[in-house]
Amino acid sequence: MYTLTCLGRVVVTVGAALVLATGLSTSAQAATGHLAYRSTNGEELTLDNPHNGECFLLVSGARRADNNSDTRATFYEEPGDCESPVVGTLQPRTARSFEGGTIPRSVKFG
Repeated sequence: MYTLTCLGRVVVTVGAALVLATGLSTSAQAATGHLAYRSTNGEELTLDNPHNGECFLLVSGARRADNNSDTRATFYEEPGDCESPVVGTLQPRTARSFEGGTIPRSVKFG
Protein backbone atom coordinates (compact mmCIF):
# COMPACT_ATOMS: atom_id res chain seq x y z
CA MET A 1 0.00 0.00 0.00
CA TYR A 2 2.84 2.38 0.88
CA THR A 3 4.46 1.74 -2.55
CA LEU A 4 1.25 2.66 -4.42
CA THR A 5 0.83 5.87 -2.39
CA CYS A 6 4.43 6.87 -3.05
CA LEU A 7 4.11 6.03 -6.75
CA GLY A 8 0.91 8.11 -6.97
CA ARG A 9 2.65 11.11 -5.46
CA VAL A 10 5.52 10.78 -7.92
CA VAL A 11 3.11 10.63 -10.88
CA VAL A 12 1.20 13.70 -9.67
CA THR A 13 4.43 15.63 -9.08
CA VAL A 14 5.85 14.80 -12.51
CA GLY A 15 2.53 15.64 -14.18
CA ALA A 16 2.32 19.00 -12.42
CA ALA A 17 5.90 19.80 -13.39
CA LEU A 18 5.15 19.06 -17.05
CA VAL A 19 2.05 21.25 -17.05
CA LEU A 20 3.97 24.12 -15.48
CA ALA A 21 6.91 23.77 -17.85
CA THR A 22 4.84 23.67 -21.04
CA GLY A 23 2.38 26.31 -19.86
CA LEU A 24 5.08 28.82 -18.96
CA SER A 25 7.11 28.31 -22.12
CA THR A 26 4.27 29.44 -24.41
CA SER A 27 2.97 32.33 -22.30
CA ALA A 28 5.93 34.72 -22.60
CA GLN A 29 6.84 34.73 -26.28
CA ALA A 30 9.04 37.43 -27.67
CA ALA A 31 10.29 38.39 -31.08
CA THR A 32 13.84 37.16 -31.56
CA GLY A 33 16.06 39.96 -32.77
CA HIS A 34 15.61 43.72 -32.60
CA LEU A 35 13.92 46.75 -34.07
CA ALA A 36 16.35 49.54 -34.89
CA TYR A 37 14.92 52.98 -35.61
CA ARG A 38 16.00 56.56 -36.17
CA SER A 39 13.94 59.04 -34.15
CA THR A 40 12.82 62.44 -35.41
CA ASN A 41 15.69 63.85 -33.31
CA GLY A 42 18.20 61.78 -35.30
CA GLU A 43 18.91 59.35 -32.46
CA GLU A 44 19.57 55.68 -33.29
CA LEU A 45 17.50 53.54 -30.90
CA THR A 46 16.86 49.80 -30.52
CA LEU A 47 14.24 47.49 -29.00
CA ASP A 48 15.83 44.11 -28.24
CA ASN A 49 13.74 40.91 -28.24
CA PRO A 50 10.42 42.76 -27.74
CA HIS A 51 7.52 40.79 -26.24
CA ASN A 52 4.71 39.96 -28.65
CA GLY A 53 1.45 41.80 -28.01
CA GLU A 54 3.05 44.53 -25.88
CA CYS A 55 2.85 48.17 -27.00
CA PHE A 56 6.20 49.98 -27.13
CA LEU A 57 6.67 53.74 -27.24
CA LEU A 58 8.97 54.94 -30.02
CA VAL A 59 10.89 57.79 -28.37
CA SER A 60 10.31 60.97 -30.46
CA GLY A 61 8.70 58.86 -33.21
CA ALA A 62 10.43 56.91 -35.98
CA ARG A 63 11.62 58.39 -39.26
CA ARG A 64 13.04 55.03 -40.34
CA ALA A 65 12.67 51.53 -38.93
CA ASP A 66 14.55 48.28 -39.56
CA ASN A 67 12.73 45.18 -38.34
CA ASN A 68 15.62 42.81 -37.70
CA SER A 69 13.41 40.34 -35.82
CA ASP A 70 11.52 37.18 -36.74
CA THR A 71 8.09 38.75 -36.08
CA ARG A 72 5.86 41.27 -37.91
CA ALA A 73 5.89 44.81 -36.43
CA THR A 74 2.82 47.06 -36.63
CA PHE A 75 3.31 50.82 -36.24
CA TYR A 76 0.74 53.21 -34.76
CA GLU A 77 0.20 56.96 -34.88
CA GLU A 78 -0.28 57.80 -31.18
CA PRO A 79 2.46 57.45 -28.53
CA GLY A 80 1.97 54.43 -26.28
CA ASP A 81 -1.43 53.64 -27.85
CA CYS A 82 -1.39 50.59 -30.07
CA GLU A 83 -5.05 51.06 -30.94
CA SER A 84 -4.78 54.33 -32.85
CA PRO A 85 -4.66 54.38 -36.66
CA VAL A 86 -2.09 52.00 -38.12
CA VAL A 87 0.74 53.80 -39.91
CA GLY A 88 2.16 50.62 -41.45
CA THR A 89 3.58 47.17 -40.89
CA LEU A 90 7.00 45.68 -41.41
CA GLN A 91 7.47 42.02 -42.08
CA PRO A 92 10.51 40.33 -40.49
CA ARG A 93 13.89 41.42 -41.88
CA THR A 94 12.52 44.45 -43.76
CA ALA A 95 12.97 48.22 -43.44
CA ARG A 96 10.94 51.33 -44.18
CA SER A 97 11.29 55.11 -44.18
CA PHE A 98 8.41 57.17 -42.79
CA GLU A 99 9.78 60.47 -44.17
CA GLY A 100 7.11 62.59 -45.81
CA GLY A 101 4.23 60.75 -44.17
CA THR A 102 2.73 60.07 -40.77
CA ILE A 103 5.44 59.41 -38.18
CA PRO A 104 4.72 56.33 -36.05
CA ARG A 105 5.01 56.78 -32.28
CA SER A 106 4.24 53.23 -31.09
CA VAL A 107 4.91 49.67 -32.24
CA LYS A 108 3.57 46.23 -31.40
CA PHE A 109 4.96 42.84 -32.44
CA GLY A 110 3.04 39.70 -33.26
